[in-house]
Amino acid sequence: MNIYGILVSLLAAVSLASLIGYVLHRRQPANPAIDNLNARIRSWWVIILLGGGALLAGPIAIILLFAFVSFLALREFLARPLDRSAVFISFFIALPLQYVLVGLGSYRLFSILIPVYCLLALAGTAVIPWGLILCIYCISYIPALLTLRISGYGDRTPLLIVFVVLIAQVSDIMQYIWGKLLGRHPLAPRLSPSKTVEGLVGGVLSATLLGTLLQPITPFTKWQATLMALFIAILGFLGGLVMSAIKRARRIKDWSNLIEGHGGMLDRIDSLCFSAPVFFHLTRYFFSQP
Repeated sequence: MNIYGILVSLLAAVSLASLIGYVLHRRQPANPAIDNLNARIRSWWVIILLGGGALLAGPIAIILLFAFVSFLALREFLARPLDRSAVFISFFIALPLQYVLVGLGSYRLFSILIPVYCLLALAGTAVIPWGLILCIYCISYIPALLTLRISGYGDRTPLLIVFVVLIAQVSDIMQYIWGKLLGRHPLAPRLSPSKTVEGLVGGVLSATLLGTLLQPITPFTKWQATLMALFIAILGFLGGLVMSAIKRARRIKDWSNLIEGHGGMLDRIDSLCFSAPVFFHLTRYFFSQP
């Protein structure tokens, strides 16, 4: 299966979801839960079309898309008044330079720019370094997958982006669905009251199964794809839990209202903050050529 096949499948899935949402709304026009579901579906149309368009447009478009995602996420994370010079460095030096280095394929530089040089430069602040790590550094590892050279895989590296993003997002969605259907035991009620043990298990197993089915688009064997998907799902959950803890400390429910039905950009990509860097390094270490 290639990118075209995956995009057609995703559009078919969201079309079916839209039809189901329409039928449910006709039956229960004043149900807030159904209205929220339809809002989420409308947002997924935009997300899939933007992401699919970038994948079809090529590497530069992909890098620019994730640079913009990092910009929006960092703006949400640094919403409170902070030192202006540090904020300027974050948005206008660290962010563009990180993605330029990714575009140049300079692993030795983009892998240390933020965790070494930027953190030393901004050592006097507490919030900004975490924003740089979570919103820029971690997310930049998604387009950085394009820099990997994998024997026998050719120019199919954009499919690795599809794999990690799809597994992380499906895990999120299925954790929510299984939690609503079967959730009985809260997992971390103080941090995220909606997360349940049943939701976690159901979401991780569903995402792992999807990863196994998506093995043909990867350079992995069946069991390798299964393990990769399992790691992505578990790390994605941990990333979401950490971001929930930060939100709880700030006494906010969502990072913003940017994405209808989802909250902010950080609410949508929190599962990738942990899973993307680990997936990149596992793939680079075990499958990529020097």
